[in-house]
Amino acid sequence: MWLERLSGQSTPSASTPTDQLRSHSPAPHRSSHLAPRTAPRPPYGPRTSSLGLASQANTSTLSLNSPKLPNGSSLKQQVAPPPVFVDPLHALRDILGQGSDHGVDGGNDKGAGALDSRPTSLVEEVDFGGLSLHAFARDVDPQEPKEAHRSATQTVEEYEAEKDTFEDLHRSILACDDVLKSVQTSLTNFQQDLGAVSADIETLQSRSTAMESRLENRKVVERLLGPAIEEVSIPPAVVTVISEGPIDSSWITALEELERWSKIIDGNAKKSEKVIATSDVKPLLDDLNNKAVERIRDFLVSQIKALRSPNINAQIIQQQAFLRYKSLYTFLARHHPVLGEEIGQAYINTMRWYHLSNFTRYRQALEKIPIFVVDKNDAIGADQSAHRAPANKASQPNHDPLTLGRRIEVLKRPSQAALPSHIAEDNKQTHYLETPFLHFNLALIDNATAEYAFLATFFSPTSTFQSISRHFQQIFSPTFALGHDFTKTLVEDSNDCLGILFCVRLNQRFAFELQRKKTPVAEGYINGTNMLLWPRFQLAMDMHTDSIKRATAAVTSNRSAASALTSPSLSSSNSQSTAPHRLTQRFGQFIQGILALSKDAGDDSEPVGNSLRRLRGELEAFLMKVGKGFGGGGGAAGGERKRERFLANNYSLVLAIVGDEGGALAEEVRGYWEGLRDGVGGG
Repeated sequence: MWLERLSGQSTPSASTPTDQLRSHSPAPHRSSHLAPRTAPRPPYGPRTSSLGLASQANTSTLSLNSPKLPNGSSLKQQVAPPPVFVDPLHALRDILGQGSDHGVDGGNDKGAGALDSRPTSLVEEVDFGGLSLHAFARDVDPQEPKEAHRSATQTVEEYEAEKDTFEDLHRSILACDDVLKSVQTSLTNFQQDLGAVSADIETLQSRSTAMESRLENRKVVERLLGPAIEEVSIPPAVVTVISEGPIDSSWITALEELERWSKIIDGNAKKSEKVIATSDVKPLLDDLNNKAVERIRDFLVSQIKALRSPNINAQIIQQQAFLRYKSLYTFLARHHPVLGEEIGQAYINTMRWYHLSNFTRYRQALEKIPIFVVDKNDAIGADQSAHRAPANKASQPNHDPLTLGRRIEVLKRPSQAALPSHIAEDNKQTHYLETPFLHFNLALIDNATAEYAFLATFFSPTSTFQSISRHFQQIFSPTFALGHDFTKTLVEDSNDCLGILFCVRLNQRFAFELQRKKTPVAEGYINGTNMLLWPRFQLAMDMHTDSIKRATAAVTSNRSAASALTSPSLSSSNSQSTAPHRLTQRFGQFIQGILALSKDAGDDSEPVGNSLRRLRGELEAFLMKVGKGFGGGGGAAGGERKRERFLANNYSLVLAIVGDEGGALAEEVRGYWEGLRDGVGGG
């Protein structure tokens, strides 16, 4: 059996450590390359048991000394054996202890008989100890095969004893094979899924690359077309605010944005290069503009209606509604001029009614203030004891209409406010005519300047100065006429010369106020008031001049002159007193008030100077005629001295009264009376 196995395999080569580990394996060895080449053995599968791995054979020594043969090659393709070649049969005989003289030729009977004689036991596995067959045959011990046989027999017995263990191991390996098959199936499915995921990733990557390319192209296009698109597109937020939002500061901002887009689109529409998007957006823009015009109209109409509410302050609505949103009317007038004109006219009509009704009520309140009555009986030359006071003067307190007194303090105040209506109605204190004139015109000028400032601000973007002035006149013409009528009522029956001149000075202050506030459109009212005051002032001055002229005419004889000296003189100790005449004192007090009111006039064209010159001429004539009545015990010389002393005393009294007044007219008056006093030796 051993020879049969030997004839089926080649001489083992030098064993390796792996061969030593597998020397006692019960698995059969693989055939050597020396055996005839048969059909190639099928390769092992991917999963084999450990028993299958243990059945692999060692390679022969010849394969170690020969070059490596390619897979599938035959013995014919092998190289020739080396020159020193040991016959394997001789090597076996050496191992078995037989002599080398025994022939091994198949035809030799002796050699055949030798081969038939076999040992009683054969060694299943021979440990060559890493030696070649020749070296092993030379160094082998004859007793070792027996010991090897015994160890091999023991090894087989041990394997038989552990057969169940190996069967369990085999079953475990088969179970592991089943588990590995399931794992292989899972891995195969996972590989397929991973392949699908990989394909999806590749698809996504390609799509991402395409999208990135499109994004870059879109950015380039957006960078080129962005400004052009913005010029022909309106933000949706602007459309929403204009259409539905409340009218406030954000609405104004949206309206400004709409105005800007309108200018841009209109500019693009006028260009030679026509853009289709512009023509598409233009109708939508027109609709949005019409919506804005509609909402502006409703807002302005509601504010105009609020002006007609009772006890409303128009300036509050003007500041908080109209001026705060003045751009609304500008937009309305630009996009719908006819509607803008109608809204403006509605405002003008409303404010005309507002001012006229309010100043009518204010005039009625001021007319309830008691006024001092000054008539011809209060003239300088009138005899106060010869006339009884009229009924309308009986209830008023005593006063001196020829003395200015504290009335001048009104002109010294830098600023003052108009008297409210309810206070004027309840005021029972008697005043001079300048008081109602002052308060009515203070209120009128204040409202006029405020209204003009509003018109110039609210209507100026779309209206010219002439148009604004025309609007102002339409509003205030009835109110100005009411003011002129009120002034005429105050002064037409009054002979209060100081009060009328006081009104003239107040009117001049109002003119300065109009110039300071740049309201030239109200100068017509100021001029109309002056035309009412100056003629009446002239009439009052003429009344005083005529009264002195009548007093002078009354002095016709020495007797009458003496009577004129005794009764009206400041001192009546004797009939020939040289004390100043009472008429001189009244004259001095009167012209002192005239000079105080004319301190800052500085206008030679005023009728005040001429009126004073006529008045002083009449007084001088009166005093000269009264002085002629002096005479008697002192002779002609004594009478002349008394006359001169009398004139000097009267002239000095006038100078004493007007001595503290300033102004060009006061200097002229003082120089005149000083010259008269010096002329009679009173210096």
